[in-house]
Amino acid sequence: MNRLSADNVTLAYDQRVIAEQLSVEIPDNSFTVIVGPNACGKSTLLRALSRMLKPAEGRVLLDGQVIQSMPAKKVARTLGLLPQSSIAPDGITVGDLVGRGRYPHQGLLRQWSSEDERVVRESMESTGVAELADRYVDELSGGQRQRVWIAMALAQQTPLLLLDEPTTYLDIQHQIDVLDLCAELHEEQGRTLVAVLHDLNHAARYATHLIALRDGRAVAEGAPNDIVTAELVEEVFGLRCQVIDDPETGTPLVVPAARRARVAAAAAGPAAEAATVATGAPETDAGLRAAEEAPKRLLSRSRGCGGHRKAAVATAARGGHGRRRGPWRSRKAPRPVAVTEHRTPRRPQHRPATEDF
Repeated sequence: MNRLSADNVTLAYDQRVIAEQLSVEIPDNSFTVIVGPNACGKSTLLRALSRMLKPAEGRVLLDGQVIQSMPAKKVARTLGLLPQSSIAPDGITVGDLVGRGRYPHQGLLRQWSSEDERVVRESMESTGVAELADRYVDELSGGQRQRVWIAMALAQQTPLLLLDEPTTYLDIQHQIDVLDLCAELHEEQGRTLVAVLHDLNHAARYATHLIALRDGRAVAEGAPNDIVTAELVEEVFGLRCQVIDDPETGTPLVVPAARRARVAAAAAGPAAEAATVATGAPETDAGLRAAEEAPKRLLSRSRGCGGHRKAAVATAARGGHGRRRGPWRSRKAPRPVAVTEHRTPRRPQHRPATEDF
């Protein structure tokens, strides 16, 4: 039996249901990544798994117990959470904030120790914020703050670690650094990680177990190599793509279809749809021709009637002048009207009647 699972849960905020009768299993010693479009319930599921949100129905189990029935400190020593949006107290330094990750390990008879000091130092070093230990958190950039929060979660030293969009605010180098760190925690320390990621290619590269959500339901679960296909991407995200092997890792790599190909496929209609294979490209000659001709049809419609163009060109070649303007001839531009200061029109002066004769 896995340590963490959701059993037939219904998740809601007030009366708004986000997920209904959802069941997921988090495999032990795995790096599980939850993916899906915006507002599909990814972060809501993570909040339920971390005891931050109580299910309206169903239950979340941690080590075989309903997580809401467990003491908070026991849960905190087993499961750590990095929320999507975290707010640090005013005037707190990086070292003090990371040190708060040791709170679950404190007690009446056990205060701050050299072991706590070591764990905090190693957590900051592993996330690259050791040199910021004496800086105030509110002075840092968004990316630096994110790494500080990750360091605090690591200092908690829990076998289960839940991360809600841990690469938010980070540039590409620091995104890879954080995900490499997560992979190291999983592979070398045996921790079970659950993360919400928006980048499907990052998820496919790093995850050992993938959960794809849409509209609050699990569409697919399993190893990325087994479930990431062009059909799944289109079903979950509504995106036409090709799925190829990552040249670096051999994991699935999602390559979105070019905009021109998507527009052509949409304009070609049902005939091209029927000729489209899983990669999103027209397979048959008829489908290929339809996809190629679609942009031409759209172009001819946007430019007007082609017959007028041909007739006008023929008339010009004979030296004649067509009386009818074709769409190819530009009309004379209207004379620009100068913008002048508004003045009240002068009233005409009355002239004596003698001047009229």
